[in-house]
Amino acid sequence: MAAMNARLLHHLAVFLLLAQFTHSALVPNSKNHPELKPRASNTYIVHANHLAMPPNFASLDHWYDSLVAVHSPRPANTSGRILYTYDTVMHGFAVELTGDEARRMSTASGITDVHKDRVLYTQTTRSPGFMGLDPLNGAWNETDFGDGVIIGIIDSGIWPESASFNDHGLGPVRPSWKGKCVHVDGFNTSLCNNKLVGAKAFDAVVRRDGAVPSPRDKHGHGTHVASTAAGAEVPDAGMMSMFSRGTARGAAPKARVAMYMACGDHCFGADIVAAIEAAVKDGVDIISMSLGGGPAPYYLDDLAIALFGAERRGIFVVMAAGNYGPDASRVENSAPWMTTVGASTIDRMFPANLTLGSGVVLSGQSLYTMKAKGTGMLQLVSSESCRMESASWTPDQVMGKIVVCLDRGTDKHGVALQNAGGAGLVTTVDATEWSRDGAEALPFTLPGLTLSVDSYEKLLAYMASEPNPVASFSFGCETIIEENRAPVVAGFSSRGPNPAAHELLKPDVVAPGSNILAAWPVDVALSGGRRTEYNIISGTSMATPHVAGVAALIKKKHPGWTPAMIRSALMTTAGTVDNMDRDILDNGATYGRGDVVRAATPFAAGAGHVRPILALDPGLVYDAGERDYVDFLCALNYSAKQIRLFAPDFVKCNRTLPGGVAGLNYPSFVVVFDNATDVRTLTRTVTAVKFPGH
Repeated sequence: MAAMNARLLHHLAVFLLLAQFTHSALVPNSKNHPELKPRASNTYIVHANHLAMPPNFASLDHWYDSLVAVHSPRPANTSGRILYTYDTVMHGFAVELTGDEARRMSTASGITDVHKDRVLYTQTTRSPGFMGLDPLNGAWNETDFGDGVIIGIIDSGIWPESASFNDHGLGPVRPSWKGKCVHVDGFNTSLCNNKLVGAKAFDAVVRRDGAVPSPRDKHGHGTHVASTAAGAEVPDAGMMSMFSRGTARGAAPKARVAMYMACGDHCFGADIVAAIEAAVKDGVDIISMSLGGGPAPYYLDDLAIALFGAERRGIFVVMAAGNYGPDASRVENSAPWMTTVGASTIDRMFPANLTLGSGVVLSGQSLYTMKAKGTGMLQLVSSESCRMESASWTPDQVMGKIVVCLDRGTDKHGVALQNAGGAGLVTTVDATEWSRDGAEALPFTLPGLTLSVDSYEKLLAYMASEPNPVASFSFGCETIIEENRAPVVAGFSSRGPNPAAHELLKPDVVAPGSNILAAWPVDVALSGGRRTEYNIISGTSMATPHVAGVAALIKKKHPGWTPAMIRSALMTTAGTVDNMDRDILDNGATYGRGDVVRAATPFAAGAGHVRPILALDPGLVYDAGERDYVDFLCALNYSAKQIRLFAPDFVKCNRTLPGGVAGLNYPSFVVVFDNATDVRTLTRTVTAVKFPGH
């Protein structure tokens, strides 16, 4: 144990972040998601202290039924109104209530709190190799590709027929595994094997017919995420037989996958908590969730509460940081018992060019699958926002023209443009919302490309200077690697400081999350009705399963390590320089500061980019457990009632963390100085793990 003056910490290769900032209430930007219709009643998650159950009830279920009958009396059968009961990662139940009923329920004896259910949203041929994973040596060789470790994915379901979930060369799952695959219409248990060892579904919030839901993926997100984490080796994989061709593998190719479908068009907290419960009971080693609903205090975050229970049982939890960058303090899933992952780029591009009438060539990216031949120069027209205007495009406006507009990463506007007779589409992200240099490859249905914001501004300047601006496309329809600087923190990746706990660094690490190839359901069509077995998409959703896979490799080599030790290994060995041996850049760092891309700070990149081979042998680790996290909650000045949401037997804060929140034994430091303080002393304890048996 060592006490260190905060002024000296940066000399010891740890993070000292000196910051003064104010906390603001934040909500997720959900304008790109389907709207929910208001209802007279809503789903609520009722947190109960099971230790306070009155003795006259035979079971918790009977007590819960009684609570509903008393505080929400209705003619319907009370027991049928409870959607889920929770008894593993937390205690309580989910039920539909009116606002008045929820308020009455919250006053009942033994009820700790009542939370209105939140809506959450879903947030690799090259990427494993870019992280240093090599099939012939290194981390994969040392850990037998993570064989036997079980990763529980909570997402939109899975497409079991994908080649990425074949079990060639895998032995049976371990005897202690309790999971299974459900048998429902359209999903037969025979579809599971020694790779896909579990598949269940949870959608009681929207499904009220009592039927067993199917874990089949109808959106694509879950299949993509699962194969990124633990997809089997698939030779000659690529998107639409053209892009990123090579051998596809997950980060832990021999790890096993258990899918818990809890997301459809929306993800509801009550369903997700039920999925977490099931994953823990089944015996997963790792839970990976590429979901988020915006920052919130931990005592109001049902996922944080449930995942506290999962971590307490030794399960490593990895979560997406969110896609709300580059603004500060938008990071979510930020509790210290979670490993929070931001997104970075890899050294792979899908180049496409736009040649202006002036002769200037602007380089962008595109997944358009046909080379544009003989189109010549086409007229350019500006449409300020694809999102707002695409539905109203008419042939008179766009026939035979290239439309230039802002977008947030979707090609659905290309279909509308094609239907109106448009000849091409040029998009970029909105610099006020995402990054200054965030060109993302999209599978356009007609000639189209995305430009960085800087190139887009050059295009607009040309259009403003010419009475008849024109341009032409050229597409290589190819994949280029090792020519661009990488990793770079993606502009969309959510940043700190951590709004829920200012002196806890989040995100923890970054991992590949931009233009990631992974498995895709053939029944889930891309824009224009096109189908593919592998798709390229971006987001912290894609970064998260990379870290889940690396954690599986660590778990394989060190089965006795706690979740905190695995997190520590990932963080203390992460890299802060790119493939050019220069500081990792931040695509969002120029927002409001000019046009020069700047080095990423720990608020954007956390400890840095994951390096699997080094993470297997970190030398020293920072460990923490339930008692430490309860002390952390005490340091946040949470009330005893709020802390009992996490630890039902909690009485009062008897211990204090030296240094407050910043005193948690965590592999990073964030120090907030007030005007009266210029020196703070913090303490950390490290454990040597270099020796056999550790």
